[in-house]
This record gives sequence, structure tokens and C-alpha cells, in this order.
Amino acid sequence: MKSEKNMAPEILTGKDLDYLKDIFGWNYTLYKLGINSIECVEDEEIKVFYEDCTDFFYENMKEIINIIKEEENE
Repeated sequence: MKSEKNMAPEILTGKDLDYLKDIFGWNYTLYKLGINSIECVEDEEIKVFYEDCTDFFYENMKEIINIIKEEENE
């Protein structure tokens, strides 16, 4: 009797890793842009906005790293 699989195996392919690398790069670029911009802005509301954005991009980078670490451990 043949067993059927309804779902693809949970592995990262080379294409997945390339995509994660791109996403990480985009977030890193925006994170650095935000960090560097905070120093140049005097308006407190805009500074808070940049800080919120950089926190968001940093969390995205951490999530990508966690995805790759989980794959390594499996």
C-alpha cells in the first residue's frame, strides 16, 4: 500500500535560502538607514518613528536568523 503525503517536507531549499538572504539584506539596509537617520533628526516624533521602524527591521532580521538556526538543528 502506497503512503500519500499531503504536505511538502519542512526543509529549506537553496532557493528559500537565497530568498531569506535577500529579505535579510533589505531589512539590514533599512535598519542601518533608520539608525543613521535618527542622529540627523531633531523632531522627537520623527525620531520615535525611526526607532519603531528600526526595531521592526531588527526583529525581522532576528526572525530570519531563527528560521535558519531551526533548519540547522533539524
